[in-house]
Amino acid sequence: MTNKLALVTGGGRGIGRGITECLLAAGAKVLIAQRQELDQALADDSRVFYIKADLSERQAPYDIASFADTLGGVDILVNNAGFMFEQHIQDMDEASWDKMMIVNLRAPVFLAKALLPQLKAKSNTKSKTQHGASIINIGSIEGIGANPYHTAYCGSKAGVHGATQALAIDLGKDGIRCNAIAPGWINSDLSNNYINDQADPAQAHIDLIAMHPVGRTGEPEDIGNMVVFLASEQASFIAGQTFVVDGGRTAKLPLPF
Repeated sequence: MTNKLALVTGGGRGIGRGITECLLAAGAKVLIAQRQELDQALADDSRVFYIKADLSERQAPYDIASFADTLGGVDILVNNAGFMFEQHIQDMDEASWDKMMIVNLRAPVFLAKALLPQLKAKSNTKSKTQHGASIINIGSIEGIGANPYHTAYCGSKAGVHGATQALAIDLGKDGIRCNAIAPGWINSDLSNNYINDQADPAQAHIDLIAMHPVGRTGEPEDIGNMVVFLASEQASFIAGQTFVVDGGRTAKLPLPF
């Protein structure tokens, strides 16, 4: 991926950090767009660029695209940023629903729109052995199934999966591929805090591991490795797909027999 520029929203922490590090290891340069400042390790890396952006703001996708253009344009877009809250529908207000849809669904779609001139230009300059730009949306297994109190989150991630298919159809003729990744449980500060907040954290961790046929939970790099593959020439015939990366969790029936 030498000389390619990847834009990763929320690329400085959690799953996004794993994606950033895997792209850097593959030779790409990475533009990170997020609200938080970068830590020192990323800030000191000459291959990493940064723009402060709040994806709940309507103008954010266009500001990000303008900055990316000054860097020569984006080859790879990874829509990773998102958030989640737990709330029963009877307690959920419209403002909370709207914010979830704005950040998790509207922002990825309109960032793709804002970057279209750059993505098209990159695709038009590719040789016969290089197959254009790539958009990779980070969805969730909760866009396929559901946990309690996640009406808004599940709705937003199912929307991401659906939009991915539609974008793949609309943009394929321009040489732009679009796919999604649906992560399962990925270790991060947020997920670790969730376990630690349980009544019996040790047992909660044991139960969590037991859900996964591979015998472990995921790491951010597990998602990063899939991003690198989908952005590479090896995936040039793959478009409009959502890839579940969950250690087999959703393949396993809940009963013990």
